Amino acid sequence: MVKLKDSLAPVVLFVYNRPEHTRKTVEALLANRLAPQSRLFVFSDGAKNDLARPAVEAVRRYVDSIEGFASIEVIKRFENQGLAASVISGVTQVVEEYGEVIVLEDDMVTVPHFLDHMNEGLDLYRDDADVATIQGHIYPLGLPSLPQSYFLPSLGCWGWGTWSRAWRDFEPDGSRLLARIRSENSSFKFDLGGHYPYTRLLKQQALGKVDSWAIRWYATNFLLDRKGLYPSKSLLENIGFDGTGVHCSAPDSRGALFNGELAGAHEPLKKVRVQVDGEILRAVGRALNRMLPPPLWVRALRKLCRLLMGAEGAK
Repeated sequence: MVKLKDSLAPVVLFVYNRPEHTRKTVEALLANRLAPQSRLFVFSDGAKNDLARPAVEAVRRYVDSIEGFASIEVIKRFENQGLAASVISGVTQVVEEYGEVIVLEDDMVTVPHFLDHMNEGLDLYRDDADVATIQGHIYPLGLPSLPQSYFLPSLGCWGWGTWSRAWRDFEPDGSRLLARIRSENSSFKFDLGGHYPYTRLLKQQALGKVDSWAIRWYATNFLLDRKGLYPSKSLLENIGFDGTGVHCSAPDSRGALFNGELAGAHEPLKKVRVQVDGEILRAVGRALNRMLPPPLWVRALRKLCRLLMGAEGAK
């Protein structure tokens, strides 16, 4: 069994304008056995406009009332930084002070042993330079079974942890990352064998069309050949597929493709060799490919069919 150190990794929670999502996220976190021993830092982004202000204030009233953690610090931004800048600055602030961090956003409902898993992983691989992150979420992969834990490229951005030794290498310049990937002819590998357009996403970020910290964090670790440790079953559910999220501005029926079966009883982590299993990686590529929106011609055909059916029904 992993013996946890006396001081647990601080938890950083990023919130904005979703009071009900935030409440569910915090209540689930409070149900964790290690919550009373964990420091909680809440970063509340400023309102983007007057329309968002009432919801932002409602979130702030709620987070000011939170109790049950070892300590709680709420950092309120006067200006709207946006999710990417908020995550980058918040993680940097906390991880540099404490050496490690567990990161959540306001739509991530965790299982009661999420903090056990994360702290055990952070302890086990603290000094392993090949490991960049401990992940709490995995997509439904369609495989009959998975090991208790295993390594993949560090793709995940939902419920993750890292150390200052890894985060210090974070490269915020998407153009620089893109140039390196292209110069090394690594786009196909970066795109998981062509299954998911990560290179295109990185290009969009570099052009300012996408505000994503996660694609830059993945690219940073990809170029350093660092991995992420993943669980056999997810330790959280993302409840943001209702149209309220920053990157999901309309209700998304694909939520079931992102959220798989949740882990049951906790089993203490055992250290495993840092290597990527090709079969699991291919399954991840297929899972991500299923999440892509249908091609334009398919969407146009579906729309035409709906119009024809509507015309037929009107006769």
